[in-house]
Amino acid sequence: MTEPNNPAQLDQVHEAEYEIESMPDEVTTTDKSYSQGRLVLRRFLRHRGAMISLTFLILIALLAITSIGFGPIPGWWSKNHVDLYPIQEVGGAPTLTLWPFSIGEHPFGQSTIGKDYFALVMLGTQNSLAIAFTVGITATIIGTLVGAAAGYFRGLAEAFLMRVTDLFIIIPTLVLAAVLGRMAGNVGGIFALAGMLALVSWTGLARLVRGEVLSLREREFVAAARAVGTSPWRIIVRHILPNALGTIIVNATLLISAAILVETALSYLGFGVRPPNTSLGLLISENQNALSTRPWLFWWPGVFIVAVALCVNFIGDGLRDAFDPRQQMD
Repeated sequence: MTEPNNPAQLDQVHEAEYEIESMPDEVTTTDKSYSQGRLVLRRFLRHRGAMISLTFLILIALLAITSIGFGPIPGWWSKNHVDLYPIQEVGGAPTLTLWPFSIGEHPFGQSTIGKDYFALVMLGTQNSLAIAFTVGITATIIGTLVGAAAGYFRGLAEAFLMRVTDLFIIIPTLVLAAVLGRMAGNVGGIFALAGMLALVSWTGLARLVRGEVLSLREREFVAAARAVGTSPWRIIVRHILPNALGTIIVNATLLISAAILVETALSYLGFGVRPPNTSLGLLISENQNALSTRPWLFWWPGVFIVAVALCVNFIGDGLRDAFDPRQQMD
C-alpha cells in the first residue's frame, strides 16, 4: 500500500495510529465488548491467588459441613463431638499418617477425656464460619445504609449518624464486643453472638461508603435522576450504591476475616461461644494448657483459623484488583 502524499492525510494517519496504540488491552486484544460486571468477573477469575483461596475456602466449608453433618442432616464421619471413645494412642495422639497414608480411628487425636477431636474441630469450624459470615453480611448492610444516608442527605442526618459512628469508634472494639458477647451468650446461641458482634463492626465501612456517596451524589446521572422526580432512596439504591459496589464488597471480605479473629479472641477470653457448643477459639482456650503435652489439641484449631482468615484476605485482594479500573485484562 502506498503512503499518502497529502500532508492532511498524513496527519490523519498518524492520529489514527496514536489512538490505536493508546487503546487499553481490553479493546485491542479482543473484538468483544464487555459490561463492567463482566470485566470485573473476568479479572477476578484470572486472579490466581483469589481462585486458589476461594477453592480452599469452599473445600474447608464442605469438609466441615459434610463430615459431621449439619443440623438434622447426618454426615459421613462415624463419630460425633459428644460421645467419649476409648483412648487409641498414647495420650490420645492423632492417628493420621501421611506415609503410608492412613486416617485411623481419630485422625486429629482425642481430647483429654476421649472425645473425637476431628468432630470437635469440624463443629468449631462450622460455628466460626457461621459467625464470621453473619457478622460480615450484617455489618456490611448496617454500614452501607448508615454511610449512604449520611453521605446523601447531609445536614442534620449526616451530623447525627457520623457522631453515632464516632461514638462506636472511640470505644475499644474488643471491650465492647466482650460486653455484648456476654449478653448474647446469656440470651441466645451463636447467631445472637454474631448479631452483637455486627453492632461493633460496621463503623469503618460506614465512613468509607459515606466518602464514596459524597463524591457520587454530585455526578450528572444523579442530578438527572433528581430532575425527573426520583425518590432519594431510589437514587441511592439504584444509581449510587451500584457505583460504590467495589468498595462495599472488598470491605465486606475484610469484615468477615476480622470477625473470625474477634470471635476467636472473645471465645479465648471466655466471652464468646459457651459450652456445650464450641468454636475454634473456644477449643484453643480449653486446651491452651496442653500445648506442651498434647500440642495437637492447640494446633489443629489454630491451623483452621489461619487457613480461613488467609483465604478470605486473598479473596478480598482479588476482588480489590478486579474492581480497580486501572487493571487491564491479559
